[in-house]
Amino acid sequence: MIPLFVDLSTKRIVIFGGGVVAARKAAYFARKAEVQVFSRSFSKKISTLPVKRTVMDVARASDMDLEDLLHKSFIGIAALSDREQNNRIGTICRRLGILFNNADGEKGDLIIPSVLCSKYYTIAVSTGGKSPAVSRFIREHLETRFSRIDRMIILQERLRQKLKSAEPSQKKRGEILREVLHDPAIWEALYRSRKEAEGIVNRRYLHE
Repeated sequence: MIPLFVDLSTKRIVIFGGGVVAARKAAYFARKAEVQVFSRSFSKKISTLPVKRTVMDVARASDMDLEDLLHKSFIGIAALSDREQNNRIGTICRRLGILFNNADGEKGDLIIPSVLCSKYYTIAVSTGGKSPAVSRFIREHLETRFSRIDRMIILQERLRQKLKSAEPSQKKRGEILREVLHDPAIWEALYRSRKEAEGIVNRRYLHE
């Protein structure tokens, strides 16, 4: 499996299940795609999400019924407590050529990663389904260790623009950008303010 960033704004996601796991997956896609959830009941969390909810007993639905529900979907997700039903949904998704994520049962062809997201960057972490806890651990470590990445991104963007006119060598521009990234004084200054960090950059690297 390889990581991809996909625009889901016009895509339909279908989730079977209304419990805690289904709620977590629904929350991941809510506000980013059209999400439809089918279940006999819904957790409090799902009820607060901007998703469509339809009451139904999946076990009583025929394969043809499920195909109709999955029609024109981009992703199908099985998050039921019944592994046999989850696997049945997976078989139908594969037959229809729909990406499938299985919360419990036979492995699907889609993994939902642990995501660290801010205004200017997105980091997705996965252990291939082997240990979601480790994925969360890595995400939380990055979140704590690099809590000022947004400020560094803005600083780097401004510096790139300045270097285009101040430094003719592309190689030299790249070296300066990397040196700034590895400068402990700049990272320390970013914890206080971007303006202070930019002052250090201007003195040390642009000689202003």
